[in-house]
Amino acid sequence: MRQLPRTHRAVFTRPGHRYLIVTALALPFTAAAQEGLTAGTARVEIVGIAPLHGLGIERDLLPYPVQVATDATVRKAGGENFGEFMNRELPGVNVNEVSGSPFQSDITFHGFRASPVLGSPQGLSVYLDGVRVNEPFGDVINWDMLPEAAIGTVVLIPGANPLYGLNTLGGALAFTTRSGRTHPGGEVELSLTDKGRRRADLAYGWQGQDGWHGFFAGMRFDDEGWREHSAGRLGNAFVKLGRTAPSTDWSVSLLAGRSRLLGNGLLPQLLYDDERRAIYTYPDTTRNRLVQGILNVVHRLDSDSEATAIAYARNSRRNTVNGDVSDDYGDYVGACAAGFDSDGVARGSASCTLTQAQGAALHPGVLNTTSTRQDSQGASVAFSTRSARMHWDAGASVDRSRVDYAQYQQNAFVTLDREVIADPAATSGLTSAVNGKSHTESAYAAANIELAVGTQLTASARYNRTQVTNTLRDADSVQPTEGFRYARVNPSLGLVHRLGSYATVFANAAQSNRVPTVIELGCADPDNPCRLPAGLQSDPYLKQVVARTLEAGVRGKLPGEDGVDGYVLSLHRTLNSDDILFFSSPSGQGYFANVERTRRQGLDLALTRHTGRLGLRFAYSYLQAVYDAEAVLFTGARHVATKRGTPIAGLPRHTAKLDLDWALNPQFSIGADLNAVSSLVTQGNEDGLAQDPEQGEPPARADWRIGGYALLTLRTRYRPSDHWELFARLSNALNRRYETYGAVGADLFPHGRLIKPQDNAGGADNARFVAPGAPRTVIVGLRYSF
Repeated sequence: MRQLPRTHRAVFTRPGHRYLIVTALALPFTAAAQEGLTAGTARVEIVGIAPLHGLGIERDLLPYPVQVATDATVRKAGGENFGEFMNRELPGVNVNEVSGSPFQSDITFHGFRASPVLGSPQGLSVYLDGVRVNEPFGDVINWDMLPEAAIGTVVLIPGANPLYGLNTLGGALAFTTRSGRTHPGGEVELSLTDKGRRRADLAYGWQGQDGWHGFFAGMRFDDEGWREHSAGRLGNAFVKLGRTAPSTDWSVSLLAGRSRLLGNGLLPQLLYDDERRAIYTYPDTTRNRLVQGILNVVHRLDSDSEATAIAYARNSRRNTVNGDVSDDYGDYVGACAAGFDSDGVARGSASCTLTQAQGAALHPGVLNTTSTRQDSQGASVAFSTRSARMHWDAGASVDRSRVDYAQYQQNAFVTLDREVIADPAATSGLTSAVNGKSHTESAYAAANIELAVGTQLTASARYNRTQVTNTLRDADSVQPTEGFRYARVNPSLGLVHRLGSYATVFANAAQSNRVPTVIELGCADPDNPCRLPAGLQSDPYLKQVVARTLEAGVRGKLPGEDGVDGYVLSLHRTLNSDDILFFSSPSGQGYFANVERTRRQGLDLALTRHTGRLGLRFAYSYLQAVYDAEAVLFTGARHVATKRGTPIAGLPRHTAKLDLDWALNPQFSIGADLNAVSSLVTQGNEDGLAQDPEQGEPPARADWRIGGYALLTLRTRYRPSDHWELFARLSNALNRRYETYGAVGADLFPHGRLIKPQDNAGGADNARFVAPGAPRTVIVGLRYSF
């Protein structure tokens, strides 16, 4: 194929020009939409502007693009869970399968993360029925504790929206559960896969006399795991009881869940090339328990005003067991080198072997166990009113939490198949612990005003004040209790203007903040570094993170019978000031500290179109996520020097999603999804180096990016009657071998075998570790509604 001249090729490689190209391609389409031919049926969607819904507002009047999905949408898309659904369907969303478990994925949106991994820089807030469910210790999200069988809607709000409170740096996810009033009747769903995954969902809602209603939902999930030693299971139950009266509605709900998930994490490249299903070391087990209760009261003062109040209590427990290779590799080599045969297997040295019943030990290991206990309580109130040209919302909340965290370590051995088992002669000892409390008070106000016909002004502000106190201890000492206070007023201002029947332009500027977590405050001293998240030290002050978002775009409806056809083109830019990152220390370990700035910017383009029996949805996202300051980060294996423009790891620059649905007849439909992702930078290789440069030696360069991929999913549904539905899906239909994340680490087991001490007495070289994507999977299921 003929190459373009250099001057022309450059246009397609500059980020700013990509914005112009996509915008230029969309403008003719937008112009045609403005002119319009025939108007379709108008469909108005009402969404909440804050965690407490209130009266809500028309979605098209908000100065930012809100994405909404219902339980019916999720069922039609056929995702295995909400994480997979959002990854395949929602623009701007990607998933990193870092742990290997389908319910322990890192979900990113516009470069910000909602992750179950402790110590990860969180940037998305998550709400369930108006209650923030980011755990107080680390702001992590336990996706396995989400009652998926009870979810009625999910709303994704972009940007640093102050109305959604702390940690809303890049956006917020708001889940709302069903009730007997909104979803009467029952539903049973059973599904299984050829990889040994089984799931059962049950939901039933009823309406009684005098406004009484109730709802129950339960889920059971068992997974043998497509990778070795990766079986897992979880279950949860959700109950809601309420009553609707002419002026007052109330409901009380209870959620209980528990899980045992095995996420065996990343795999070194050499071992991955040999065996896609392999694991590095095991066990890596997470056990979660949760009990949560919510009381919700809505009182209508008149037809245009209402007040809402919520009170909640939440208790969660998290226990982990992680088998790792010991740091004493060099000492072990010196003590045991004489006792190895030609294959690197110990020949009988008492210090290098286990008993005959346990087999030979290849390497000293360590079992790290953690115990986290978290209790949270809080209450929120909100008031919402509207007039002909104005819509007002105001609210306040109080949240408090208590955290008890402890980490223990026990000497262990790594067996021939890389299982880490406890040394029977060793005991488990405390390495670090913290008892912490937090108390947050906030208040907000928002106004949506019609300035003129077709022009809306939105303004809001939220005040957050948080106090964090904690007491750190280890096996030998207890630190004095320390406390920190943070306060911030975050504003937002936006404008919406309707150009015609089929085009509306919008723009918004917003600010939000995140308060440092206990895990970050506990490892913030460069003179007392730690290895995340094993060590906690005294607490130097960390500044709170402040995110500022600018967003603008155009959206509109297209002619169509159901009024859902439309398009959205939006550009976004978020700057994080005083972002909290893990820095390197002279000792070779690390500590948390503020960095001047990070930057995430890009665009989202989405199109929905139905023609007869054919439906099409297309989404494209461009993301540029970079460090915007000089720093030396510690990644666990390397010290990475960043500068302005250094890319942030794990975030693809280009993502495209295409969905096609074809209804052959009212009973039978087929569909196909194509999800294409560009390459992404590997953590620890952001600077293009494989090893830390040694003095006087040229740096060892390596391009260890994770390659891009495209996945095809085929699906079908058959409804022989109004009550029965059969469905099937073929995920990764072409059995593409792909990876979703990468990190640099020391590979002590090239090709799955321990480095022979006689060959390498100095340790292991760095290698690329990857998160393997799942192979072709067949999913079949049955759904019965009554």
